[in-house]
Amino acid sequence: MDFLKEIVKEIGDDFTKLASDIDDTEKFVDTGSYIFNGLVSGSIFGGVSGNKITAIAGESSTGKTFFSLAVVKNFLDSNPDGYCLYFDTEAAVNKSLIASRGIDLDRLVVVNVVTIEDFRSKALKAVDIYLKKPVDERKPCMFVLDSLGMLSTEKEITDALNDKQVRDMTKSQLVKGAFRMLTLKLGQANIPMIVTNHTYDVIGAYVPTKEMGGGSGLKYAASTIIYLSKKKEKDGTEVVGNLIKAKTAKSRLSKENKDVTVRLYYDERGLDRYFGLLELGEIGGLWKNVAGRYEIGGKKVYAKAILKDPETYFTPEVMEKLDEIAKTEFSYGKGL
Repeated sequence: MDFLKEIVKEIGDDFTKLASDIDDTEKFVDTGSYIFNGLVSGSIFGGVSGNKITAIAGESSTGKTFFSLAVVKNFLDSNPDGYCLYFDTEAAVNKSLIASRGIDLDRLVVVNVVTIEDFRSKALKAVDIYLKKPVDERKPCMFVLDSLGMLSTEKEITDALNDKQVRDMTKSQLVKGAFRMLTLKLGQANIPMIVTNHTYDVIGAYVPTKEMGGGSGLKYAASTIIYLSKKKEKDGTEVVGNLIKAKTAKSRLSKENKDVTVRLYYDERGLDRYFGLLELGEIGGLWKNVAGRYEIGGKKVYAKAILKDPETYFTPEVMEKLDEIAKTEFSYGKGL
């Protein structure tokens, strides 16, 4: 034991510790949706990892940007002194869009990046600046890259300017290299990161299969990968948001290949916090759905009425029971 302590002392690294001294407390970023928290962490009171990379992938117009902004809003609301660096590759995020989501404009920095090299350099510089601050001066921070699939490379741009019609074979390796450096740095700094990416259909697969673009770099680096698909949510004839099906393609914190449906509004409401809990309670036998109405507290109530007044029905006692069901449904080593 003295030998090991001597090695730790000799290395002189803040991040080198005996296993018994490692802080094993997993920190989470509440996403703003209880059911999505359960999917990605195994607890409705959890969320995305507080110091790892979470990938949100889907086809065009599945709400990846809106989904990311909803998580950012909840992160900033939960951390009044926190801030976010938003790496935008599509010039899709502007002042009016951010304001419409109810996000504090003074605590969000939008960084436009065009190439993988540009993103890598700026992200690493930001993390290094953060790590140089004394621990007690580090405010909660979050990174978002929206989106990986739209990042080009220096070679691709040079070839285009020189009118060279050749395929860029360096992109996949550059993505791997960028995340190799970032993954550990973000973990050391306790900075969560959300990366959005596009998906495509795998040609020739025996069953319909989706795959993320950009090679395998993000696939290895991400702690959690969520695939999104959607349908529109209407209030009468007006489209007010999306019903998004979220499925875990990879997760180190919860079961893989599980899926839930979340509701995402287009306005400042963002993610519906309670949507999906009725279905979770039904799975766990907490209540029954009879002809479209739920039997709760001796009453039969329609889902719409419950979700309009959630605090009345989702009491602290009910939420604790729902969390136990979520742990059984989504956590490793447990099952209904």
